Amino acid sequence: MRTAVVCRKTAETDIFLSLDLDGSGKSTIQSGCGFLDHMLTLFASHGRFDLMVTCNGDTQVDYHHTVEDIGIALGQAFAQALGDKRGIQRYGDRILAMDEALILSSVDFSGRAFLGYRMKIPTEKVGDFDTELCQEFWYGFVRKAECSLHLQMLSGSNSHHIIEGAFKSAARSLRQAVQIDGQFAHEIPSTKGVL
Repeated sequence: MRTAVVCRKTAETDIFLSLDLDGSGKSTIQSGCGFLDHMLTLFASHGRFDLMVTCNGDTQVDYHHTVEDIGIALGQAFAQALGDKRGIQRYGDRILAMDEALILSSVDFSGRAFLGYRMKIPTEKVGDFDTELCQEFWYGFVRKAECSLHLQMLSGSNSHHIIEGAFKSAARSLRQAVQIDGQFAHEIPSTKGVL
């Protein structure tokens, strides 16, 4: 089973996260940040990942530590669940429409961490969520998942739709990349023999 449990405790956050890559999209999310709860619920549903997250963070300061650390924990969970990445597709991509927003995402589980983030979010906040934290979440994720992830806004004017489109598009790219390729289920998808 391709599952993982991550417990991450710092002076700023206390996180429990469980992930099943081969789930059905069920989620229970309690991050202390309503907007992030919504994004992670969508992420699980569109990726068909079973995801449970609880976080007690210093949200009285702001959401920065909570958002970044959950991104880190989610990346750790992907890395654990994938193991040596034997049999996975490795690559995934999606162009996703969210009303007026059009988002491109592409991922490579290369073993190298890189975030290409070209998102021009027009407002500083969605509700009480600082929109710059979207980038921090994905930075944390790619560092620990050891993947290259590109997110690009092709068009859009509504900050909520742009961020939501990014989470949905990324989830669908990730789902494609981690799927087992039946014909090559016992091979590591690299000419180097390791990822």
